[in-house]
Amino acid sequence: MIILCLNCGSSSVKYRLYDWNKKQTIATGIVERVTSKGSFCIQEVTGQDSVRVESECPTHREAIKLIIEMLTSLKEGVIKELMGISAVGHRVVHGGERFAKSVIITDEVVEEFKKLADLAPLHNLPNILGIEAAKELLPNVPHMAIMDTAWHQTMPKYVFTYALPYEWYEKYKIRRYGFHGTSLLYVSRRASVLLGKDPFECNLIICHIGNGVSLNAVKNGISFDTSMGFTPLEGLVMGTRAGDHDAAIDFYIMDKENYSANEMNSILNKKSGILGITGEYNDRREVIEAAERGDERAKLALDIETYRIRKYIGAYAAAIGGIDAIVFTAGVGEMCDLIRARALDGLDFMGIKYDKNKNKIAKTRNAECDISAEDSKVKIYVIPTDEERVFIEDVVALYEKSRGNKVRYTYRFQSPYYRNSLRDREFEKECEKNPELHKVVAKVN
Repeated sequence: MIILCLNCGSSSVKYRLYDWNKKQTIATGIVERVTSKGSFCIQEVTGQDSVRVESECPTHREAIKLIIEMLTSLKEGVIKELMGISAVGHRVVHGGERFAKSVIITDEVVEEFKKLADLAPLHNLPNILGIEAAKELLPNVPHMAIMDTAWHQTMPKYVFTYALPYEWYEKYKIRRYGFHGTSLLYVSRRASVLLGKDPFECNLIICHIGNGVSLNAVKNGISFDTSMGFTPLEGLVMGTRAGDHDAAIDFYIMDKENYSANEMNSILNKKSGILGITGEYNDRREVIEAAERGDERAKLALDIETYRIRKYIGAYAAAIGGIDAIVFTAGVGEMCDLIRARALDGLDFMGIKYDKNKNKIAKTRNAECDISAEDSKVKIYVIPTDEERVFIEDVVALYEKSRGNKVRYTYRFQSPYYRNSLRDREFEKECEKNPELHKVVAKVN
């Protein structure tokens, strides 16, 4: 069974071709500058040099057509014909309240996505264009939608409801939705494996820290609360997003600087956060380097970010009545020991203690690490996320359902015996350079 995964952004289309039976990725790639001049596709196949092909893509239809040509061409291709593709999966950022799980895409589902488009206009509209283009070019295979917001549909109403005029919720569905769902689902299930517990008996706090940042309180294996809200703007300090702040500030500055609503929206999403504080950096590596050189604003940015994470950890631990583990994931969470350390410092009174040496060693995206101190009452893990794995397994489950077969409700990666052979190989290469990495590999309890 061959699965084509598509992730359509406003100006790009990422793709992955996966062989489910052989459990291996056949090819990955991205089409850049979609809707602009100078479009091109870069495709990578395991064991081969990457290939770049330039071709104008004024719409997402041309981009997906280019992807199909790349996959099937005599020169760069990896499959002989489209008949080799069994199913197509599409990432859809916002499913609103309508979709609490991944779904097979029908004409009715597409119409529902269109109704929800204004909840995430920068993401859902390209997602819809990609779906329509792919269904036109691949009409004889089932298409599935994997929603980024679905994981959070288990939040109680008193958690997701804002203290705003209630008719706004009734008329416009203004509420907390949360994001990073596929990442959080994967990490929560892997944490339960490491804990040796039923996933629905685990209380976790997951810290997804990248350019975008969100924390997730997982109670009894399901999402209970999350820091992002109606949009990804709410919550923690991020690379360029403001996160939590007094909304009255926005109106005050709009009046003082004569900003329009669109200008303020752009400032809050693209010119705030770490970038706004430092005035120069949003990459945490650059921020840390600047702080080490004595840059006071870089030091301040790190203080603010890590304080907010620590505050949310305390709040979420109280909200769900204690925790089994704290998990760090995503680019910064997986690779930055300094931010992990400063977010955890001072939490000893909660039984949360990390091993400073293990924390410094744990810098890999290819293995699950345990950085807990020996006497920590709460486990602390660093788990590399794998959103694409959730994506692929959801597509397979829906494909089986579409064929009248029994649907699998348990992900394969929930097994204590699950291995990612590609990551294992990369980890061994890392260990050749840094043998100490073996010391922090998490063990299944």
